[in-house]
Amino acid sequence: MQQHKIPEQLPVMEKLKILSDAAKYDVACTSSGTSRGNNGKGIGNCFDAGICHSFAADGRCISLLKILFTNECIFNCRYCLNRSSNDVPRATFTPDEICELVIGFYRRNYIEGLFLSSGILKSPDYTMELLYQTLLKLRTQYQFGGYIHVKAIPGADPLLIEKTGFLADRMSVNLELPTAEGLKKLAPAKTREKILKPMRQVQNRMEENRQELVLYRNAPRFVPAGQSTQMIIGATPENDFQIMSVAESLYQKFDLKRVFYSAFVRVNEDSALPALPGGPPLLREHRLYQADWLLRFYGFEAGELLSEDRPNFNMVFDPKCDWALRHLEHFPVEINRASYQTLLRVPGIGVKSAQRIVKARRHGSLDFPDLKKMGVVLKRALYFITCRGRTMYPIRIDEDYITRNLLYVKEKLPPELRGDVSYRQLSLFDDGMPLSAEEQQLLIT
Repeated sequence: MQQHKIPEQLPVMEKLKILSDAAKYDVACTSSGTSRGNNGKGIGNCFDAGICHSFAADGRCISLLKILFTNECIFNCRYCLNRSSNDVPRATFTPDEICELVIGFYRRNYIEGLFLSSGILKSPDYTMELLYQTLLKLRTQYQFGGYIHVKAIPGADPLLIEKTGFLADRMSVNLELPTAEGLKKLAPAKTREKILKPMRQVQNRMEENRQELVLYRNAPRFVPAGQSTQMIIGATPENDFQIMSVAESLYQKFDLKRVFYSAFVRVNEDSALPALPGGPPLLREHRLYQADWLLRFYGFEAGELLSEDRPNFNMVFDPKCDWALRHLEHFPVEINRASYQTLLRVPGIGVKSAQRIVKARRHGSLDFPDLKKMGVVLKRALYFITCRGRTMYPIRIDEDYITRNLLYVKEKLPPELRGDVSYRQLSLFDDGMPLSAEEQQLLIT
């Protein structure tokens, strides 16, 4: 195994450049930063090193400093840029350097919080102790009260993880790969048991803390924003059904706030890694996020969306629309009578629009113009609903018919699928059901 010497006296900004770039493959924050200056006449600028964005429970966008404590690592995971055998620039912060960066950026209004992960330096215990000391200094010596998301290191002393959890808002333990077989192949130093152990610890301690807060309002809070995890998608051969089944199990058994899916990026030349001639599987990642949303907020189960006979998502339509097309026996639904859970299963109706529908129909029956005002996407929903017992236009509840018409009204297809759609892209007017000129114009617009 190749050994690397860590430069001892790197400037802090050089460390920041290395360790913010090394953190970009962790997708637990939803976007990367950008750089934007001004011409000297305006005020303010945007600093790109390690600035990413996440969202608070109330919907606010929060800017975070996203960095690794170190990109030095004792492990040699085949998919990781920072694996021990790679010849890459290495750097390690000190706790004080991170504290000064956080406070300095916060005072300049660059950030509102910190996302701190790390490679494994020397040992899991040694690394977790450094993360704990960093958070302790931030909270006590520097009096920082902003948002902090920190990684729990698998294999570290449970007491260190617990003490760190009382200083952080959110903790996460990366699952890395969807299955134990994938870990054995690409990250043999890591095991599913070691990864799930701190995840279970955080879950149990959060539950204990909720009971403590009932009895003692001023009790310290343990990971109040919950825990999350991340899976790399496409590095190993699991299908979408396996991935969603793992995610569903994690939500049910570990009370996770969020599972993140990271499209595999080939950063290492390794025969064990897939070639990816078309680049990272970003569309697949997108479909998994859409399905994950259906599990968390729309009442779906993984077994409804996919099966062993049909293990991968449709690349043309999103998972909910694809489910509806395959279960037309449930449609159309009457907007003025359907339950909230039924409305959530209609393509084009989201959580907020379903809530608005349920609230508004208490005061009178609704029609299609009312739905449009509530945010319903009628170009999708019109094939699956009725208002006052009638459809918006004369339509047929037929999979091929609805599919063709959804594509006809300029359904946005990803570039790799354009020109490779097997459905005939015909219009409503080709099915022997003529519409008036006014209805035709309304549909087109």
